[in-house]
Amino acid sequence: MPEDQDTRTAPTDEELRTLDAHWRAANYLAAGQIYLLANPLLTEPLRPEHIKPRLLGHWGTSPGLNLVYTHLNRVIRARGLDALCIWGPGHGGPSVLANSWLEGSYGEKYPDVGRDAPGMARLFRQFSFPGGVPSHVAPEVPGSIHEGGELGYSLAHAYGAAFDHPGLLVACVIGDGEAETGPLAASWHSNKFLDPVHDGAVLPILHLNGYKIANPTVLSRLPEAELDALLRGYGHEPVHVAGDDPATVHRAMARALDTALDRIAAAQRAAREDGATERVSWPVIVLRTPKGWTGPAEVDGVPVENTWRSHQVPLPGVRENPEHLHQLEAWLRSYRPEELFDAEGRPVADVLACVPEGARRLGATPYANGGLLVRELPMPDLDDFAVPVDKPGTTLHEPTRVLGDLLRQVMKDTAGRRDFRLVGPDETASNRLQAVYDVSGKAWQAGTLDVDEHLDPHGRVMEILSEHLCQGWLEGYLLTGRHGLFSCYEAFVHIVDSMVNQHIKWLRTSRELPWRAPIASLNYLLTSHVWRQDHNGFSHQDPGFVDHVLNKSPEVVRVYLPPDANTLLSVADHALRSRDYVNVVVAGKQPCFDWLSMDEARVHCARGAGIWEWAGSENGGAPDVVLGCAGDVPTQEVLAAAQLLRRHLPELAVRVVNVVDLTRLLPRGEHPHGMTDFEYDGLFTTDKPVVFAYHGYPWLIHRLAYRRTGHENLHVRGYKESGTTTTPFDMVVRNDLDRYRLVMDVIDRVPGLAVRAAAVRQRMADARTRHHDWIRAHGTDLPEVAEWSWDT
Repeated sequence: MPEDQDTRTAPTDEELRTLDAHWRAANYLAAGQIYLLANPLLTEPLRPEHIKPRLLGHWGTSPGLNLVYTHLNRVIRARGLDALCIWGPGHGGPSVLANSWLEGSYGEKYPDVGRDAPGMARLFRQFSFPGGVPSHVAPEVPGSIHEGGELGYSLAHAYGAAFDHPGLLVACVIGDGEAETGPLAASWHSNKFLDPVHDGAVLPILHLNGYKIANPTVLSRLPEAELDALLRGYGHEPVHVAGDDPATVHRAMARALDTALDRIAAAQRAAREDGATERVSWPVIVLRTPKGWTGPAEVDGVPVENTWRSHQVPLPGVRENPEHLHQLEAWLRSYRPEELFDAEGRPVADVLACVPEGARRLGATPYANGGLLVRELPMPDLDDFAVPVDKPGTTLHEPTRVLGDLLRQVMKDTAGRRDFRLVGPDETASNRLQAVYDVSGKAWQAGTLDVDEHLDPHGRVMEILSEHLCQGWLEGYLLTGRHGLFSCYEAFVHIVDSMVNQHIKWLRTSRELPWRAPIASLNYLLTSHVWRQDHNGFSHQDPGFVDHVLNKSPEVVRVYLPPDANTLLSVADHALRSRDYVNVVVAGKQPCFDWLSMDEARVHCARGAGIWEWAGSENGGAPDVVLGCAGDVPTQEVLAAAQLLRRHLPELAVRVVNVVDLTRLLPRGEHPHGMTDFEYDGLFTTDKPVVFAYHGYPWLIHRLAYRRTGHENLHVRGYKESGTTTTPFDMVVRNDLDRYRLVMDVIDRVPGLAVRAAAVRQRMADARTRHHDWIRAHGTDLPEVAEWSWDT
C-alpha cells in the first residue's frame, strides 16, 4: 500500500463554518419533513395546526447522513470527482431529500418543489404523506440507486456500480444495524474482486450510531481494537471519526475523507501507471456519532438523544402535548434557520458554498440514472450459433452450452467498452457457459495457485458462492448503465427472493418517473433445474422462483421456458436487448432434443405460445384433446405421449401446444403479454380436455388460466414436491408428469375413451410398474425411455 499522501490542506476555519451551515440546514430540513405541515420557516410561533396529523419517518440516522452528504460535497467540489453515494441505513429519506433540495437537483426534477419557501413547504408536506413520497431513499429521490428499505445490500450495490467505471468514486454509508445482516457481512469480500485498473473505487463509511429500533448494534459495542481487527481482516484500512461536538467532528471528518481519497488515488495510480499488482487494502471510514444527534436530549425526563428512542420520531405527541410542541420549536430553532435561509426561503451563500456544480452534485449524477449512460448491447447474428434441425427430435444439444457460445461473442464484442458481465455463484462451468472463459477470465484480486484456472484480475465473469452478492453486484451494475446476466441453479435462486422483490418495485416506480431513463433488464438464467437434479436430490429440486416472480408487477416481469437450444438463443437475444424488465429464463444444461430450426424458433418465441402441427394428429379438423407443455422436460414428455397416442389410438385427434412465454396464459388485461380470450380459446378450445405438462408447480398454471372459458377442462401435471436422488425419468414418474401418465390422463378425460381404450390405459400403467422395477434392478432408465427419439 503506498504511503498516505497529504495532497490537500485541512479546511480553513471559514470552510468549516460553511460546512456547518450546510449541515445545520440539512438537519433542519430533515426534521421539518418529519413534523411540519405549514410554517416551514418558523416565521410565527408553532401551533398544533402546523404539525402533521401523523408523524412518520426516522430521525435517528439523519444527522449522520447529513454530515456525510455535506463532506462528500466538499471533496467532490475540491477534487473535481465524479461520485455516487449509496445510502444504506433503512430510512434515511429525510436526509437525502433535504440535501438534494439544498443542491437544487430535487427542484430540477420536481419544479413545484423549488428552493424557496413554497417549495420548502411542499418538501415538508409531501414526506410520508398521502400522495407524497416514501420515508426512505426511493426511486423518486434524485441520486439514488438503492431502496432504503433494502437492509444488507448497500455495499454489494456500491461495488456493482464501481465495476467498469474507472473514474467513479462510490461512497457507501452502511448503517450499523444493516451491518448485522448476512448479505452485508459477505459484501466486505467484494474488495477481492475490485480491479484498480478498470474499476472505480468504493469507499465504505460504516456509520456507528449505536442502536437499531430497540436494541444496541453489535459493531458499535465492539472495542475499537476488535473492530479494527475485523475490518483489517476483511482487507480494509480503517480511518476513524468519532465525537459529539460538531466543530470537532467536522474537522475530523474532513481529515478522514482527505486521507481516504489520497490513499485511493495512490492505489489507482500505482496500478494504472506503475503496473502494481498486489491486492489493495482499501480505506474504510468508521464514523461514530450519537443517534439522533442534535435532537432532543430528553423527552418527559427520559434520555432520547444517543439512545434507541431517537430512532424514529423523538417527540411523538406534539399536536396534543403543549410541552412537546414547545420542545419541538426549540429544537428546530436551535439550527438558527434565519441564518440559513433568506426571507424567501432560499438557502444563503454560506449554505451552498460546499455544493458541487451541475452533474457533479450527488443528486444530479448520471451514474444514478443509468439509462442515460446505457448503450445498445452488440448482439451477434443468432444464425452463427444456431444448431441445425433437419427433423424435430432426432439430434440433441445442451442448450446452455449453445448459449455459452453466444455469450462468449457478446463478451468479446464488449471487451473494449467493458459494459457486460456474467455473474453466478461458482456455477459458470457447471451450467455449461464456460466458453466465455475464452475471452474473459474470472475477476479475482486475491492470491492464486498453479492449479487455479481462468482467474484474471481484469476479468468480467464474476463468481462467488453468495447469491446475494451476485444479485447485488449485478443490480448495481445495471442501475448505473450496463448489461449483464445472472446464471444460477434453479433451486438456490430463492436466496435472492427479497432482493428481486425490491428491484421489481424499483423498476415499476421508475417507469412512472419521466426523468428516469430505462435501464438494461435484470436477466436470470435458471438451469440445473428440478427435472435434472436427480443426482443431487431433493434439496436441489425447487422450481418455485417462477411462482414468486409472477406475483409481482406484471408490467415488469417476464418468464420464459424455451424447450430447446434454438429457442433459448432466441429468448436470450430478446432478454439481453430489453429494458426495464426482470426476465426469468429456465433452461436445461443436459442434452436435450432439438425441436425447431432457428427460423422456426424465432417465430415461435415471438408468438410465445403456439400449435406444433407436426407433433399433433389433428389432420385439419378439430382436436379431441389438447396436450399443452411448458419447459424442456415437459415438452419431451408431451411429445412422447403424443407419439404413444398416435401409435395406440390413431383415430384420436391430438393437438400439441407449446408455451415459451408463460405470461401468455394470463388474460390480456392482467399482463401486456397476455392472450385475449379469442386467442386463448383458439389454441386450447373452449370445450375439449386440456392435459398440460408444466415445468414447475402445477397450480401456477391454474392460477394463470383460472378465468378462461375452458378452465374446468384444464388438467395440469407438474412438480408436486416429490423428489429424491434417482434416475432422470423416475423424477417425472414420481411427479406423474411422465408420458405414460399423460396418456392415461387423456384416456381418463376424453369422453368415450375410458371403455374403448381401457387396454391401452392398462399398458401405460404396466409400463410405469416396469419402470419402477427396472430402475431398482439396473440403476438406469428403461431402454425405451433412455433411447427414445421422435420418429414419426
